Amino acid sequence: MLTAELVKQCAFQSGADLVGLGDMSRFEGAPKNFDPRYIFPEAKTIIGLGFRIHRGLFRGIEEGTFFAAYPSMGYANINDVYAPVVLREVGDLLEDNGYEAVLYQNTAVRLGSNAGKPVRPDYPSPDVFLHFRIAAYICGMGEIGYSKVFLTPQFGPRQRFCFIITDAPLQPDPLYEGPQLCDRCLQCVAECPGGAINGTNTVRISIEGREIEWNDLDVEKCDALFQSSIPEYNPFMPDNVAEYIRGIIQTEPGKERHKFVSEHGAPWTVARYEIPYNRAAWESYHHPGALCGARGCMRACMIHLEEQGKLQNRFHNRFRIRPPWRLGPDH
Repeated sequence: MLTAELVKQCAFQSGADLVGLGDMSRFEGAPKNFDPRYIFPEAKTIIGLGFRIHRGLFRGIEEGTFFAAYPSMGYANINDVYAPVVLREVGDLLEDNGYEAVLYQNTAVRLGSNAGKPVRPDYPSPDVFLHFRIAAYICGMGEIGYSKVFLTPQFGPRQRFCFIITDAPLQPDPLYEGPQLCDRCLQCVAECPGGAINGTNTVRISIEGREIEWNDLDVEKCDALFQSSIPEYNPFMPDNVAEYIRGIIQTEPGKERHKFVSEHGAPWTVARYEIPYNRAAWESYHHPGALCGARGCMRACMIHLEEQGKLQNRFHNRFRIRPPWRLGPDH
């Protein structure tokens, strides 16, 4: 008989660092284009699999000397190589016991979500996008921090997820009960290079009667900064992109931002094609260069949580050993 314990055992043996199970009914109230129940209406369980981002993958960016490890091994390898193998192993277990398994990797909707036409009345447009942070919360794996990055008691912000949607009736894990990880220190706000993390405005949702809150993220800024950062923190940035990034940072969301983007191009496109480093990253490992290195949302958060002694994965030495580097105006 297939049980939650057998599924978790298989996932851990296959290479997952974290495993959690959630009841599909916890998605009640989700917008249609974010509701995975439309992907598999008969599904009963969602299985969350987490994979650590090794702390050392941030080391070269912290020192300003090696930027490739984080996007290649901390993004591309986990999302496109390692996690899919574990998805397949757990999916095999489910199918061998007579249950379907919808394998949903991190980059499953890379070509766009909600981009097609509905194929049935009252259905959302394909592709339905699974909100990974909410899904991980539903699987009881941790909490959503103020930065909107998911936090676990094991690794803080240092993991990526993938999921399986199945009709197997497995015992779900309870929602995360604590201890609370995010204490609203707002270091993520202070250290986000371009101010994409809002320090005052928030978004709130409710899951099984619990209210969850995170910052009202400036998605277009985050889009640009994720790949490019700002001139002071990107030694590979051409002058024309530096001017563009400053323009994105200085324009307000809405009509002003829309006008700027219409005239100068979309942040994702500019960062991908106008920065040689990012072009090479896509050619080499088919993933963005991630030159921001998650400075505020992950590194600052990780440092704070480690200083607070809140994480189970502990190290002999603190992460930030030297003062953070910053390029001057002459570079």
